[in-house]
Formats: sequence, structure tokens, C-alpha cells
Amino acid sequence: MNELAEIKEDFVTQWGALGSQWGVNRTMAMIHALLLVSPKALTTDDIMLELSVSRGNANTNLRELVSWGLIRQIVIKGERKDHYEAEKDTWKIFCIVARERKRRETEPASKVLSHCIDRSKKIKSAEGKELHQQLTALNDFVDLANTIMEKVASKEQSALLPKVLKLLA
Repeated sequence: MNELAEIKEDFVTQWGALGSQWGVNRTMAMIHALLLVSPKALTTDDIMLELSVSRGNANTNLRELVSWGLIRQIVIKGERKDHYEAEKDTWKIFCIVARERKRRETEPASKVLSHCIDRSKKIKSAEGKELHQQLTALNDFVDLANTIMEKVASKEQSALLPKVLKLLA
């Protein structure tokens, strides 16, 4: 195997491992990584061969990646098979992931917290008041995170925000 292929394989494997740590299915992360570093669109068969995954596993994860907006299905003239390509703009990928994490994680957490806060208002004991205070503080933080993610994710073409984030690094 040549150096280029080894680097790509290492990246795909490590991206899959990182995906697992971020709460994303390993195969989904590996497919995303493979498409990120692929110079051309790939078919399901290409992906299955490259990653040694079943058709069902590949199809399930491809659908999920399409639903996130991280990859898109494309038609190549004269080809019968669907091809997939990844969004390669790093800022757009960040915005997509922020939007999806907000929708799938912090918004549901905020709903749970709000419901518990409403219920805990009625408890007059010291322990109940402390619980209410803690849940409110946590919900305030989650709401702030939601607001920040909303602002960031809505600025896909922002020239300023990526520069500000680089300054903070």
C-alpha cells in the first residue's frame, strides 16, 4: 500500500473512533471520512468494499448522513447506481453538525429540564427549592448553548465568525 492510501486509511479509521467518542455510529463516521477524502463520488458498492461493511449497514448510514446534510446523493449521467459525495467545506460541516447536535441533543434536554423545573416550582421544602435552583441554572446554560449554536449554525457563509474562532484558539 502506498503512503497516500495508508494516510487515508488511518484517517478513516481514526475518524470512526472519534465519531464513537462523540456519540456517532462508528460506521457512519467512517463513511463520512471516506467521502471527505475521496476525490470523486462513491457508490454504495465502493463504500462497502473499502470499509468491509454490509449493504444494509452502508445504506442505513448513508441515509443518516444524507438526512444530516453532511453528504448528498448525486446522479452521474450514464450510471445506474447512485453516487455519494461529502460536503467538503469545513465551516459548512461545522454548521451542519452544530445544527444537528442542537436539534437532537440540547433541544430535547431543554424540554426535559423545563418540564422538571415546572414540576419542582411547587415543592416548598429546602431540598425542593435547591433542586429547582439547580435545574434552572442547568437549563439557563442549555438555553445559552442552544442560542450560541443557533447563531453559529445560521451563519454558514460568515466570513467573520471563523476568524473570531481562530483568534480564540
